[in-house]
Amino acid sequence: MSENRTVTFIITRQDHPDSQPYDEEFKLDYRPNMNVISALMEIRRNPVNAKGEKTSPIAWDMNCLEEVCGACSMKINGKPRQSCTALIDQLEQPIRLQPMDTFPVVRDLVIDRSRMFDSLKRIKAWIPIDGTYDLGPGPRMPEKNRQWAYELSKCMTCGVCLEACPNVNSKSDFIGPAFLSLPRLYNAHPTGSMNKDERLDALMDDGGITGCGNSQNCVQVCPKGIPLTTSIAAMNRATSIQMFKKFFGSDHMVD
Repeated sequence: MSENRTVTFIITRQDHPDSQPYDEEFKLDYRPNMNVISALMEIRRNPVNAKGEKTSPIAWDMNCLEEVCGACSMKINGKPRQSCTALIDQLEQPIRLQPMDTFPVVRDLVIDRSRMFDSLKRIKAWIPIDGTYDLGPGPRMPEKNRQWAYELSKCMTCGVCLEACPNVNSKSDFIGPAFLSLPRLYNAHPTGSMNKDERLDALMDDGGITGCGNSQNCVQVCPKGIPLTTSIAAMNRATSIQMFKKFFGSDHMVD
């Protein structure tokens, strides 16, 4: 009977960025169709730990609750994933919740995502439009390109691929798999291609594509199923061509 079942959580907590982390255990009454987010909301509503002690509410990030925004990433039973789609019925107990190791902790399960935002700026992850006036219809993308570009556009900057990548850590400036894939998306856009060389040059700098060790962990954990390794291979080729173009000073080499 569900009214007799309980769910046990062991949550790694940290009061502020410079304090030591510690584990706190919580027990909740089981409800059908619970996910990790609904459990965290229940703990926030009544923050009492398994010892019966009143404690501070758990801090975590969330937004869309439908695996689109990427805000609720955390380690669940040791695996980085989205907590909104982590169903209690599919998780082994006790359920362990931890912040992702790749990013500095702000508090509890909240992480500092500055590393990812800086990488987005570095690779110019946008389509620049000069002015807000009506420019008329833009150029159309060929259908064969649009289909695979749509798959790349599903990236929600959740950070899961960075967490899984052994080359992304506090001692490395490697930007990570997502930011090797996104230039392929923006360079394929008819307007975005105007900044193609800048994006490729950014990937050729320190911390760029040469930092990839081809472990392929990223493509296994991506919650959106993005073909990251395929994109990385494509950008390897593109940066090699870019290198030869710069070396020989030719703008006429085949793309």
